[in-house]
Amino acid sequence: MAYMSQERKAEIAPVVKAICKKYGVKASIAVRHHSTLVLNIKSGAIDFVGNYNERSTNPVSHAKTYIDVNPYWYQEHFTGVALDFMKEVFAAMNVGNHDHSDIQSDYFNVGWYVDVNVGRWDKPYTLEA
Repeated sequence: MAYMSQERKAEIAPVVKAICKKYGVKASIAVRHHSTLVLNIKSGAIDFVGNYNERSTNPVSHAKTYIDVNPYWYQEHFTGVALDFMKEVFAAMNVGNHDHSDIQSDYFNVGWYVDVNVGRWDKPYTLEA
């Protein structure tokens, strides 16, 4: 069963914050429902929304002010420095995690879930030059 404790978050947070600082991104890290480690990106020098929209072939799915990043498909949705950031942050947030899931038998066994949000529906991501 997925479980994320405040103690484990405290171990992972310095590495994630160092990655954010390296890329000039302001973010907060939190635990949701004792099962999910969440990174909320508020602002930064990387144009995540523009980069995401460049990769999207469907104008209906274009992001306007925020993105709930799909942890399984982020490599398909970002390029360049945005992709480099996502790769590093997802790797850091999954240190010590496991995934022994069997989707065919509807059995899910992960250490914890990982979410990355660029902005929020009520507070858009701010691109800083």
